[in-house]
Amino acid sequence: MTVVTRFAPSPTGYLHIGGARTALFNWLYARRHGGKFHLRIEDTDRQRSTADAVDKIFDGLRWLGLDWDGEPVFQFTRAQHHAAIADQLLQNGNAYRCYCTPDELTAIREEQKAKGLPTRYPGIWRDRDPADAPAGAPFAVRLKAPQHGETTVADMVQGEVRVSNEQLDDMVLLRADGTPTYMLSVVVDDHDMGITHVIRGDDHLTNTFRQYQLYKACGWQVPHFAHIPLIHGPDGTKLSKRHGALGAETYRDMGFLPEAMRNYLMRLGWSHGDDEIISTEQAVQWFNFDAIGRSPARFDLGRLTILNGHYLRQADDTRLVELLLPLLAERLGRPVTDAQKLRLQSGIAGLKERAKTLLELADQALFYAKERPVAFDDKARRILTEGGTDLLARFKPLIEGVANWRRHDLEELARTFAESQGQKLGSIAQPLRAALTGTSVSPPIFDVMEILGRDETVGRLVDVIFSSEDTETNVVTLLD
Repeated sequence: MTVVTRFAPSPTGYLHIGGARTALFNWLYARRHGGKFHLRIEDTDRQRSTADAVDKIFDGLRWLGLDWDGEPVFQFTRAQHHAAIADQLLQNGNAYRCYCTPDELTAIREEQKAKGLPTRYPGIWRDRDPADAPAGAPFAVRLKAPQHGETTVADMVQGEVRVSNEQLDDMVLLRADGTPTYMLSVVVDDHDMGITHVIRGDDHLTNTFRQYQLYKACGWQVPHFAHIPLIHGPDGTKLSKRHGALGAETYRDMGFLPEAMRNYLMRLGWSHGDDEIISTEQAVQWFNFDAIGRSPARFDLGRLTILNGHYLRQADDTRLVELLLPLLAERLGRPVTDAQKLRLQSGIAGLKERAKTLLELADQALFYAKERPVAFDDKARRILTEGGTDLLARFKPLIEGVANWRRHDLEELARTFAESQGQKLGSIAQPLRAALTGTSVSPPIFDVMEILGRDETVGRLVDVIFSSEDTETNVVTLLD
């Protein structure tokens, strides 16, 4: 049997975290077994379904690297076929016309509530002659569900689950206006698409019993079901926006890498021993339902951020630079030049060791792409005004004469200079860092100097020395 799974979101909003994980689990299981992963857009709610939401779903899946097989299926386009299946069920006696009006159904529900009974349709037209209905009266089509016994589903995560058929009423397949219901459309589409495994959140478990009955009424093979627990917030409550229930594109914009998000999502409810870092390739080899827990997973943005830092350190440098370019251009208000891009390429290895998101990395890399004169933050300005500029003015002529512009030679020169001033290396390293980067924190400053090159380094020092209030000493130094 070829495994065929599907992800079937409703395009009424973004691709949220729960949906992204459901898509990932379906994708992993299909790829694990060399099967197919299909995408179906359940857009039958025409008032709430939007083209923008469809685009966001596509973009989110592509960003996550979850490629689907074939063209996406749009459920609304298949409505006539869904209705035709309901007509077939009418013809073979597995469905019937219900002529109850909305007011009658409301009255029935209110009476059941008043008596403390479950609100279920009592089958008024189940065995009644349609001829009793007023001529031309509108009708819904209902499934003639079994009234006795149990419906049992062997769920691949939840185990064997069952419900008494007396608790299930005859669900509507076609509304009075002739439009198919969600329950009918889902079953027909899953059958026609050859879906062998339905993997979805356990909030759909109650729907599964009704869908199981519909499969049987149609005489179709029932797929395997796997209902995964929902995702909760860190406090154990239902996941909301304050916990991180945001669209996939939001996490992209927050500077997370797709491989980090995949790793984190797969670990929300699924595990492989004590492994925390699991590549997508490994997950494809290992993924199974036995390792999915039955308790809700808890979303933790802090853990995702830490995991993202790991993947940043492992990421290809050229790829990271390309991801940084639009972020830097946004901060600079202009494109990054070719020369600045070369600096980034040389310096990215030293930068990515400390960042946890692409946004952090962009902030830390900004000094490589800045134009002169470099602006300073408060700490850098304090370092320069509290004696740092004077040291730089005396140090500048020395570095201008360095034969080999290499980090080791530059560091040795700085160390010798500091000793001649009766100080330690840090006394000159910190002013250099402030002058060259505009901050008090950076990769090793002599690495930075090598990457910036002689002309840019000296130029940035000149800017600092010339702009200092102690102009007399500094101008003399510059002239020398």
